[in-house]
Amino acid sequence: MKNKQFRLILTPKYDAKTNMAIDSILASSFKENDNAILRFYTWEKSFTLGMSQKFENYKDLEKEYNYNCAKRITGGGVLFHGHDISYSLVMPSSWFKDLSVKQSYEQICQFLLYFYKDLGLDTHFAKDLEQINLSKSDFCQVGFEAYDIIVNNKKIGGNAQKRSKKIIFQHGSIPLEQTIQSDKFGSSLKDFNINLTFKELEEKLIKAFEKTFDAQLILSLLNDDEKVKLNNLLN
Repeated sequence: MKNKQFRLILTPKYDAKTNMAIDSILASSFKENDNAILRFYTWEKSFTLGMSQKFENYKDLEKEYNYNCAKRITGGGVLFHGHDISYSLVMPSSWFKDLSVKQSYEQICQFLLYFYKDLGLDTHFAKDLEQINLSKSDFCQVGFEAYDIIVNNKKIGGNAQKRSKKIIFQHGSIPLEQTIQSDKFGSSLKDFNINLTFKELEEKLIKAFEKTFDAQLILSLLNDDEKVKLNNLLN
């Protein structure tokens, strides 16, 4: 991933269906010789499910969130939004041809470790801490996967990956603040006395990505083809 060009796409606050539709379009439209994509975005109050989960199992949540919900194109559990900033990455799989899934995940997440450490936080992968018991849950912030990021012994955010012969797609969430006190929401930066605006958070994440991968980020918008596909998907 070092010394590569990325399209940097900064989208405004959207509902869950639009955000997940954009992720889907960026992943499905990607061609082998395209520049890789880094997208940052925020959400209306909403929630997403992993691709294998069923909305029928979360009818009470749907009503509570006024049906502002969608499925991700990756796996994992229920993830709540509106208090977080998310990133999406679309990259050619050829960049990682000599790496296992776990190795690629560890490499990609280095910019998040840099980001948290730059804020003065003690950061590790869950797999590297003896006191963390790896476990799965229907709610993303409750379980502990090997490459979940642990800050001061507490899980923060979540990340997931989808692979094909052509691309590696990864997205994740960084919670800025906590609107509801519940373990289903996990920890946020404010829990560690880090007070940032969404814009400041975005700027620090961009800096962390550039520094970690010596990346050249080229500010971009959805192109005409992507806009047409997005419109067709949403209508």
